[in-house]
Amino acid sequence: MEMHQIRYFLALAETLNFTRASELCHVTQPALTRAVKMLEDELGGELIRREGRLSRLTDLGVRMLPLLRQCYDSALSAKAIARSVAAGEVRALSLGLSRTVDLRLLGPVLVELFRAYPALRLKLKRGNGSQLLEYLKSGDVDIAIAGPLGAGWERLDAWPIFSESFDILLSPLHRLASRDEAEITIADLMDEVFLLQNDSETADEETRHLAAAGVCLERTHMVDSDGDLAALVEANIGVALAPNSALRGGGLVRHMAPNLDLRRTVSLYTVQGRVRSPEAATFISQIRAEEWEGLAA
Repeated sequence: MEMHQIRYFLALAETLNFTRASELCHVTQPALTRAVKMLEDELGGELIRREGRLSRLTDLGVRMLPLLRQCYDSALSAKAIARSVAAGEVRALSLGLSRTVDLRLLGPVLVELFRAYPALRLKLKRGNGSQLLEYLKSGDVDIAIAGPLGAGWERLDAWPIFSESFDILLSPLHRLASRDEAEITIADLMDEVFLLQNDSETADEETRHLAAAGVCLERTHMVDSDGDLAALVEANIGVALAPNSALRGGGLVRHMAPNLDLRRTVSLYTVQGRVRSPEAATFISQIRAEEWEGLAA
């Protein structure tokens, strides 16, 4: 399988027209047709079927398209890495993270990224959903990782990474801390003082679920950071809801949130049509290839 064969097929899949695809690839139409036919022979089936001026992908073509696109992108990233290392270039990757996404989740991916690009400079910006959306629009960040970003934007691309439930966070001194989580009911939380992170992308959803369950929210405390939220919970000032992957470690007690059915999906966000650097393309490929199922709960 040759890379030019894959490139020709990707152009053909995009245009569904042999003439346009050959023009995009700067080759003659017979050369493009021969290359695609050789690729079909190697894969053991027809990838695209001519139907007048336009063509259509076969079932095999539809299945092969994302795999061949990933293969081609990976090859381009590998070439870019080689050029970058050889030239000793210093490049930057701007990454936006929700305040409720633990950076430690990305540790293995970042290690591999820095191994590939030793001179890479990482620019990390935290924000809530609306802030991250503005960072993406303005180009302040190349990529964002967060829960739902709220208001839609037609140029926003989103790839779900993992979905997770929420836990109740308690101080070790709390009356429910030593209770088996299976014994805790929503009735036990009715009169608790809840702490909410007011710029979290899930704050409104948390409030709705708690109110729907009948929990009294008149004395809710609002904080700006997960660090402050953890400190107040640890001091037994109140209890909090947190995504399963967030605020791990420390001296907090975690129990499964009873009867709230509250979940979030963490996604990787980019902007359609914006040119990606090799570093950004590599990071996206690594994120999508990572095994995240263990986080879903």
